[in-house]
Amino acid sequence: MLTEQSAATVRATLPAVGAAIGEITERFYARLFDAHPDLLRDLFNRGNQAAGTQKQALAGSIAALATHLLDHPDQRPDAMLGRIAHKHASLGVAPEQYGVVHEHLFAAIVEVLGEAVTPEVAAAWDEVYWLMANALIAIEKRLYEESGGPGLRAWEVVERVEETADVVTFRLRPADGGPVAGFRAGQYVSVGVTLPDGARQIRQYSLTGAPGEAVRQISVKRVRGGATPDGEVSHHLHAHVRPGDVLELSEPYGDLVLAGTPDTPLLLASAGIGVTPMIAMLADLAAGGHRAPVTVVHGDRSPADHALRAAHTAYAEKLPDATAHFFYERDAEPGTRTGLVDLTGIAVHPGTRAYLCGPLPFMRAIRTQLIEKGVAPADIHYEVFGPDLWLAQG
Repeated sequence: MLTEQSAATVRATLPAVGAAIGEITERFYARLFDAHPDLLRDLFNRGNQAAGTQKQALAGSIAALATHLLDHPDQRPDAMLGRIAHKHASLGVAPEQYGVVHEHLFAAIVEVLGEAVTPEVAAAWDEVYWLMANALIAIEKRLYEESGGPGLRAWEVVERVEETADVVTFRLRPADGGPVAGFRAGQYVSVGVTLPDGARQIRQYSLTGAPGEAVRQISVKRVRGGATPDGEVSHHLHAHVRPGDVLELSEPYGDLVLAGTPDTPLLLASAGIGVTPMIAMLADLAAGGHRAPVTVVHGDRSPADHALRAAHTAYAEKLPDATAHFFYERDAEPGTRTGLVDLTGIAVHPGTRAYLCGPLPFMRAIRTQLIEKGVAPADIHYEVFGPDLWLAQG
Protein backbone atom coordinates (compact mmCIF):
# COMPACT_ATOMS: atom_id res chain seq x y z
CA MET A 1 0.00 0.00 0.00
CA LEU A 2 2.71 2.50 0.94
CA THR A 3 5.48 2.92 -1.60
CA GLU A 4 8.82 1.48 -0.49
CA GLN A 5 10.38 4.93 -0.19
CA SER A 6 7.49 6.31 1.87
CA ALA A 7 7.42 3.21 4.08
CA ALA A 8 11.11 3.64 4.90
CA THR A 9 10.59 7.32 5.71
CA VAL A 10 7.53 6.70 7.87
CA ARG A 11 9.34 3.93 9.75
CA ALA A 12 12.28 6.24 10.44
CA THR A 13 10.12 9.17 11.57
CA LEU A 14 7.32 7.33 13.37
CA PRO A 15 9.03 7.58 16.80
CA ALA A 16 9.34 11.37 16.46
CA VAL A 17 5.80 11.80 15.15
CA GLY A 18 4.44 9.44 17.79
CA ALA A 19 6.19 11.33 20.58
CA ALA A 20 4.72 14.61 19.37
CA ILE A 21 1.31 13.38 18.22
CA GLY A 22 -0.50 14.75 21.29
CA GLU A 23 0.81 18.25 20.67
CA ILE A 24 0.19 17.91 16.94
CA THR A 25 -3.47 16.98 17.40
CA GLU A 26 -3.98 19.76 19.95
CA ARG A 27 -2.61 22.34 17.51
CA PHE A 28 -4.60 20.77 14.69
CA TYR A 29 -7.93 21.23 16.45
CA ALA A 30 -7.03 24.78 17.51
CA ARG A 31 -6.20 25.71 13.91
CA LEU A 32 -9.25 23.92 12.51
CA PHE A 33 -11.72 25.61 14.85
CA ASP A 34 -10.11 29.03 14.44
CA ALA A 35 -10.62 28.74 10.69
CA HIS A 36 -13.98 26.95 10.85
CA PRO A 37 -15.78 27.73 14.13
CA ASP A 38 -18.97 26.28 12.64
CA LEU A 39 -17.42 22.80 12.81
CA LEU A 40 -17.09 23.01 16.60
CA ARG A 41 -20.53 24.56 16.97
CA ASP A 42 -22.45 22.25 14.64
CA LEU A 43 -20.48 19.04 14.02
CA PHE A 44 -17.81 18.16 16.57
CA ASN A 45 -18.78 17.09 20.08
CA ARG A 46 -17.90 20.06 22.28
CA GLY A 47 -17.81 17.90 25.39
CA ASN A 48 -15.23 15.54 23.90
CA GLN A 49 -13.15 18.52 22.80
CA ALA A 50 -13.25 20.02 26.30
CA ALA A 51 -12.31 16.68 27.89
CA GLY A 52 -9.51 16.04 25.37
CA THR A 53 -10.81 12.60 24.44
CA GLN A 54 -11.28 13.39 20.75
CA LYS A 55 -7.65 14.50 20.55
CA GLN A 56 -6.53 11.21 22.13
CA ALA A 57 -8.66 9.19 19.72
CA LEU A 58 -7.30 10.99 16.66
CA ALA A 59 -3.72 10.55 17.85
CA GLY A 60 -4.32 6.86 18.48
CA SER A 61 -5.88 6.24 15.08
CA ILE A 62 -3.05 8.00 13.21
CA ALA A 63 -0.38 6.05 15.09
CA ALA A 64 -2.28 2.77 14.70
CA LEU A 65 -2.80 3.23 10.98
CA ALA A 66 0.85 4.11 10.31
CA THR A 67 2.01 1.12 12.36
CA HIS A 68 -0.39 -1.19 10.53
CA LEU A 69 0.78 0.01 7.13
CA LEU A 70 4.36 -0.76 8.09
CA ASP A 71 3.72 -4.12 9.75
CA HIS A 72 1.10 -5.37 7.25
CA PRO A 73 1.87 -3.60 3.96
CA ASP A 74 -0.54 -5.75 1.92
CA GLN A 75 -3.53 -5.42 4.26
CA ARG A 76 -5.91 -2.56 4.96
CA PRO A 77 -7.10 -2.16 8.59
CA ASP A 78 -10.74 -2.48 7.60
CA ALA A 79 -12.07 -3.03 11.12
CA MET A 80 -10.66 0.28 12.33
CA LEU A 81 -11.58 2.15 9.16
CA GLY A 82 -15.08 0.71 9.12
CA ARG A 83 -15.78 1.85 12.68
CA ILE A 84 -14.59 5.37 11.88
CA ALA A 85 -16.54 5.48 8.60
CA HIS A 86 -19.82 4.47 10.25
CA LYS A 87 -19.42 7.27 12.80
CA HIS A 88 -18.56 9.77 10.05
CA ALA A 89 -21.55 8.70 7.97
CA SER A 90 -23.89 9.14 10.92
CA LEU A 91 -22.61 12.71 11.18
CA GLY A 92 -22.91 13.40 7.45
CA VAL A 93 -19.19 13.94 6.86
CA ALA A 94 -18.54 14.98 3.24
CA PRO A 95 -15.52 14.10 1.03
CA GLU A 96 -14.40 17.72 0.74
CA GLN A 97 -13.96 17.95 4.52
CA TYR A 98 -10.98 15.61 4.30
CA GLY A 99 -9.13 18.32 2.37
CA VAL A 100 -9.86 20.81 5.15
CA VAL A 101 -8.57 18.37 7.77
CA HIS A 102 -5.44 17.70 5.69
CA GLU A 103 -4.65 21.41 5.45
CA HIS A 104 -4.74 22.04 9.18
CA LEU A 105 -3.28 18.71 10.28
CA PHE A 106 -0.19 19.09 8.14
CA ALA A 107 0.22 22.73 9.15
CA ALA A 108 0.19 21.53 12.78
CA ILE A 109 2.80 18.86 12.00
CA VAL A 110 5.11 21.50 10.52
CA GLU A 111 4.52 23.83 13.49
CA VAL A 112 5.48 21.14 15.98
CA LEU A 113 8.29 19.32 14.17
CA GLY A 114 9.73 22.30 12.28
CA GLU A 115 12.73 21.63 10.04
CA ALA A 116 12.46 17.88 10.61
CA VAL A 117 9.56 17.91 8.15
CA THR A 118 11.59 17.76 4.95
CA PRO A 119 9.83 17.45 1.59
CA GLU A 120 10.52 13.70 1.71
CA VAL A 121 8.98 13.38 5.19
CA ALA A 122 5.97 15.49 4.22
CA ALA A 123 5.38 13.38 1.11
CA ALA A 124 5.55 10.12 3.06
CA TRP A 125 3.08 11.20 5.73
CA ASP A 126 0.89 12.77 3.05
CA GLU A 127 0.67 9.30 1.52
CA VAL A 128 -0.36 7.83 4.89
CA TYR A 129 -3.08 10.44 5.30
CA TRP A 130 -4.61 10.03 1.86
CA LEU A 131 -4.52 6.25 2.06
CA MET A 132 -6.69 6.57 5.16
CA ALA A 133 -8.83 9.43 3.85
CA ASN A 134 -9.57 7.88 0.48
CA ALA A 135 -10.44 4.56 2.09
CA LEU A 136 -12.86 6.32 4.45
CA ILE A 137 -14.39 8.33 1.60
CA ALA A 138 -15.02 5.13 -0.35
CA ILE A 139 -16.57 3.32 2.63
CA GLU A 140 -18.72 6.33 3.51
CA LYS A 141 -19.91 6.62 -0.10
CA ARG A 142 -21.10 3.03 0.04
CA LEU A 143 -22.82 3.60 3.38
CA TYR A 144 -24.62 6.67 2.03
CA GLU A 145 -25.77 4.73 -1.02
CA GLU A 146 -27.15 1.95 1.19
CA SER A 147 -28.94 4.34 3.57
CA GLY A 148 -30.31 6.80 1.02
CA GLY A 149 -27.77 9.55 1.59
CA PRO A 150 -26.44 11.75 4.41
CA GLY A 151 -28.55 14.11 6.43
CA LEU A 152 -31.00 14.07 9.33
CA ARG A 153 -34.76 13.48 9.19
CA ALA A 154 -37.46 14.86 11.49
CA TRP A 155 -38.94 12.34 13.94
CA GLU A 156 -41.75 12.99 16.40
CA VAL A 157 -41.50 11.73 19.98
CA VAL A 158 -44.55 9.55 20.64
CA GLU A 159 -43.59 8.19 24.05
CA ARG A 160 -41.14 8.93 26.85
CA VAL A 161 -40.34 6.27 29.47
CA GLU A 162 -38.33 6.96 32.63
CA GLU A 163 -36.19 3.81 32.87
CA THR A 164 -34.02 4.86 35.84
CA ALA A 165 -33.13 8.10 37.58
CA ASP A 166 -30.67 8.85 34.79
CA VAL A 167 -31.95 6.93 31.73
CA VAL A 168 -34.93 7.87 29.56
CA THR A 169 -36.28 5.94 26.58
CA PHE A 170 -37.76 7.88 23.66
CA ARG A 171 -39.96 6.23 21.04
CA LEU A 172 -40.21 8.14 17.77
CA ARG A 173 -41.96 7.97 14.41
CA PRO A 174 -41.23 9.88 11.19
CA ALA A 175 -42.77 13.34 11.36
CA ASP A 176 -43.59 13.12 7.64
CA GLY A 177 -45.49 9.86 8.08
CA GLY A 178 -43.12 8.10 5.69
CA PRO A 179 -41.74 4.57 5.93
CA VAL A 180 -39.22 3.42 8.51
CA ALA A 181 -36.16 1.72 7.05
CA GLY A 182 -34.82 -1.40 8.67
CA PHE A 183 -31.64 -1.63 10.69
CA ARG A 184 -29.29 -4.26 12.05
CA ALA A 185 -29.39 -5.03 15.74
CA GLY A 186 -26.56 -3.19 17.49
CA GLN A 187 -26.61 -0.10 15.26
CA TYR A 188 -27.10 3.49 16.38
CA VAL A 189 -28.54 6.74 15.06
CA SER A 190 -27.25 10.28 15.35
CA VAL A 191 -29.58 12.69 17.12
CA GLY A 192 -29.28 16.41 16.41
CA VAL A 193 -30.56 19.12 18.74
CA THR A 194 -30.28 22.89 18.86
CA LEU A 195 -29.03 24.05 22.25
CA PRO A 196 -29.90 27.34 23.98
CA ASP A 197 -26.73 29.04 22.69
CA GLY A 198 -27.72 28.21 19.09
CA ALA A 199 -25.21 25.39 18.62
CA ARG A 200 -26.46 22.36 16.72
CA GLN A 201 -24.88 19.42 18.48
CA ILE A 202 -25.10 15.77 17.37
CA ARG A 203 -24.76 12.61 19.45
CA GLN A 204 -25.09 8.91 18.73
CA TYR A 205 -27.51 6.62 20.59
CA SER A 206 -28.00 2.88 20.11
CA LEU A 207 -31.36 1.70 18.85
CA THR A 208 -32.96 -0.33 21.64
CA GLY A 209 -36.10 -1.52 19.89
CA ALA A 210 -36.44 -4.66 17.81
CA PRO A 211 -35.48 -4.39 14.12
CA GLY A 212 -38.57 -4.14 11.93
CA GLU A 213 -40.68 -2.03 14.30
CA ALA A 214 -42.62 0.95 12.91
CA VAL A 215 -40.96 3.30 15.43
CA ARG A 216 -37.42 4.04 16.46
CA GLN A 217 -36.46 3.63 20.12
CA ILE A 218 -33.40 5.12 21.84
CA SER A 219 -32.44 5.13 25.51
CA VAL A 220 -30.44 8.14 26.68
CA LYS A 221 -28.32 8.28 29.82
CA ARG A 222 -27.89 11.70 31.39
CA VAL A 223 -24.11 12.22 31.41
CA ARG A 224 -22.92 13.68 34.68
CA GLY A 225 -19.44 14.99 34.06
CA GLY A 226 -17.86 15.27 37.48
CA ALA A 227 -14.33 16.37 36.56
CA THR A 228 -15.46 17.01 32.95
CA PRO A 229 -18.46 18.96 31.62
CA ASP A 230 -21.93 17.45 31.89
CA GLY A 231 -23.34 16.01 28.68
CA GLU A 232 -24.93 18.91 26.80
CA VAL A 233 -27.23 16.87 24.59
CA SER A 234 -28.19 14.23 27.15
CA HIS A 235 -29.16 16.89 29.69
CA HIS A 236 -31.14 18.77 27.03
CA LEU A 237 -33.05 15.63 26.03
CA HIS A 238 -33.83 14.75 29.65
CA ALA A 239 -34.89 18.28 30.61
CA HIS A 240 -36.81 19.45 27.55
CA VAL A 241 -37.99 16.67 25.23
CA ARG A 242 -41.53 15.36 25.69
CA PRO A 243 -44.11 13.56 23.52
CA GLY A 244 -45.06 15.74 20.57
CA ASP A 245 -41.59 17.27 20.27
CA VAL A 246 -39.54 16.70 17.13
CA LEU A 247 -35.93 15.48 16.96
CA GLU A 248 -33.60 15.07 13.99
CA LEU A 249 -32.30 11.52 13.45
CA SER A 250 -29.87 10.04 10.96
CA GLU A 251 -30.37 6.67 9.34
CA PRO A 252 -28.90 3.75 11.33
CA TYR A 253 -25.15 3.14 11.24
CA GLY A 254 -22.61 1.10 13.19
CA ASP A 255 -20.59 -2.05 12.61
CA LEU A 256 -21.21 -3.85 15.93
CA VAL A 257 -23.91 -6.07 14.45
CA LEU A 258 -24.87 -9.70 14.85
CA ALA A 259 -23.16 -12.13 12.52
CA GLY A 260 -22.81 -15.88 12.31
CA THR A 261 -25.49 -18.55 12.02
CA PRO A 262 -28.31 -19.84 14.26
CA ASP A 263 -25.80 -22.46 15.42
CA THR A 264 -23.21 -19.92 16.60
CA PRO A 265 -22.93 -19.62 20.40
CA LEU A 266 -23.06 -15.98 21.49
CA LEU A 267 -21.99 -14.00 24.53
CA LEU A 268 -23.41 -10.50 25.05
CA ALA A 269 -21.53 -8.65 27.79
CA SER A 270 -22.39 -5.11 28.86
CA ALA A 271 -22.00 -2.68 31.73
CA GLY A 272 -24.01 0.43 32.52
CA ILE A 273 -25.58 2.11 29.50
CA GLY A 274 -23.61 -0.33 27.33
CA VAL A 275 -26.72 -2.49 27.69
CA THR A 276 -28.48 -0.57 24.90
CA PRO A 277 -27.17 -2.36 21.78
CA MET A 278 -27.51 -5.69 23.59
CA ILE A 279 -31.26 -5.18 24.03
CA ALA A 280 -31.76 -4.84 20.27
CA MET A 281 -29.55 -7.89 19.69
CA LEU A 282 -31.54 -9.99 22.14
CA ALA A 283 -34.83 -8.81 20.62
CA ASP A 284 -33.58 -9.81 17.18
CA LEU A 285 -32.32 -13.20 18.39
CA ALA A 286 -35.63 -13.90 20.16
CA ALA A 287 -37.64 -12.95 17.08
CA GLY A 288 -35.47 -15.19 14.89
CA GLY A 289 -35.57 -18.16 17.24
CA HIS A 290 -31.79 -18.37 17.68
CA ARG A 291 -31.23 -21.94 18.86
CA ALA A 292 -27.56 -21.94 19.88
CA PRO A 293 -26.50 -21.02 23.44
CA VAL A 294 -26.62 -17.32 24.33
CA THR A 295 -24.80 -16.11 27.45
CA VAL A 296 -25.99 -12.72 28.73
CA VAL A 297 -23.72 -10.86 31.15
CA HIS A 298 -24.32 -7.39 32.59
CA GLY A 299 -22.82 -5.28 35.35
CA ASP A 300 -24.26 -2.18 37.02
CA ARG A 301 -24.13 -0.18 40.23
CA SER A 302 -27.43 -1.60 41.47
CA PRO A 303 -30.66 -3.15 40.16
CA ALA A 304 -32.24 0.32 40.27
CA ASP A 305 -29.50 1.60 37.92
CA HIS A 306 -29.92 -1.27 35.45
CA ALA A 307 -31.67 0.40 32.51
CA LEU A 308 -34.06 -1.74 30.44
CA ARG A 309 -33.70 -4.54 32.98
CA ALA A 310 -37.17 -5.95 32.34
CA ALA A 311 -36.53 -6.17 28.59
CA HIS A 312 -33.05 -7.58 29.22
CA THR A 313 -34.55 -10.41 31.25
CA ALA A 314 -37.63 -10.98 29.08
CA TYR A 315 -35.77 -11.32 25.80
CA ALA A 316 -33.25 -13.71 27.34
CA GLU A 317 -36.10 -15.84 28.68
CA LYS A 318 -37.64 -16.10 25.20
CA LEU A 319 -34.53 -17.80 23.82
CA PRO A 320 -34.47 -21.60 23.97
CA ASP A 321 -30.91 -21.83 25.35
CA ALA A 322 -29.94 -18.63 27.16
CA THR A 323 -28.51 -17.87 30.59
CA ALA A 324 -28.38 -14.41 32.18
CA HIS A 325 -25.81 -13.33 34.77
CA PHE A 326 -26.36 -9.91 36.37
CA PHE A 327 -23.71 -8.37 38.66
CA TYR A 328 -24.40 -5.40 40.95
CA GLU A 329 -21.98 -3.47 43.10
CA ARG A 330 -24.68 -3.05 45.75
CA ASP A 331 -28.20 -4.21 46.58
CA ALA A 332 -27.84 -7.47 44.66
CA GLU A 333 -31.04 -9.51 44.76
CA PRO A 334 -31.48 -13.31 44.92
CA GLY A 335 -30.40 -14.82 41.62
CA THR A 336 -27.92 -12.02 40.90
CA ARG A 337 -24.31 -11.55 41.99
CA THR A 338 -22.50 -8.95 44.05
CA GLY A 339 -19.43 -7.17 42.70
CA LEU A 340 -17.90 -6.47 39.33
CA VAL A 341 -18.49 -8.73 36.35
CA ASP A 342 -16.32 -11.83 36.53
CA LEU A 343 -16.57 -14.69 34.04
CA THR A 344 -15.05 -17.18 36.47
CA GLY A 345 -17.53 -19.99 36.80
CA ILE A 346 -19.54 -18.89 33.76
CA ALA A 347 -19.49 -21.44 30.94
CA VAL A 348 -18.24 -20.08 27.61
CA HIS A 349 -19.10 -22.48 24.81
CA PRO A 350 -16.58 -23.50 22.11
CA GLY A 351 -16.86 -21.33 19.01
CA THR A 352 -18.44 -18.44 20.92
CA ARG A 353 -18.77 -15.07 19.20
CA ALA A 354 -18.71 -12.27 21.79
CA TYR A 355 -20.06 -8.73 21.75
CA LEU A 356 -18.95 -6.19 24.37
CA CYS A 357 -20.20 -2.72 25.23
CA GLY A 358 -19.42 -0.60 28.27
CA PRO A 359 -16.54 1.35 29.84
CA LEU A 360 -13.10 0.56 28.46
CA PRO A 361 -11.73 -1.03 31.68
CA PHE A 362 -14.74 -3.36 31.71
CA MET A 363 -14.29 -4.38 28.08
CA ARG A 364 -10.56 -4.91 28.45
CA ALA A 365 -11.11 -7.15 31.47
CA ILE A 366 -13.83 -9.20 29.76
CA ARG A 367 -11.78 -9.55 26.58
CA THR A 368 -8.83 -10.89 28.60
CA GLN A 369 -11.04 -13.40 30.41
CA LEU A 370 -12.65 -14.54 27.17
CA ILE A 371 -9.28 -15.15 25.53
CA GLU A 372 -8.19 -17.10 28.61
CA LYS A 373 -11.32 -19.22 28.16
CA GLY A 374 -10.37 -20.01 24.57
CA VAL A 375 -12.38 -17.44 22.60
CA ALA A 376 -10.48 -16.35 19.49
CA PRO A 377 -9.57 -12.62 19.51
CA ALA A 378 -11.14 -12.29 16.04
CA ASP A 379 -14.46 -13.39 17.55
CA ILE A 380 -14.54 -10.62 20.17
CA HIS A 381 -16.26 -7.43 18.97
CA TYR A 382 -16.85 -4.20 20.84
CA GLU A 383 -18.56 -0.82 20.73
CA VAL A 384 -17.19 2.33 22.35
CA PHE A 385 -19.58 5.18 23.12
CA GLY A 386 -17.82 8.43 22.22
CA PRO A 387 -14.26 8.65 20.87
CA ASP A 388 -12.63 5.24 20.49
CA LEU A 389 -9.82 5.36 23.04
CA TRP A 390 -9.06 1.64 22.82
CA LEU A 391 -6.36 2.36 20.24
CA ALA A 392 -5.14 5.49 22.01
CA GLN A 393 -4.66 3.62 25.28
CA GLY A 394 -3.44 0.38 23.78
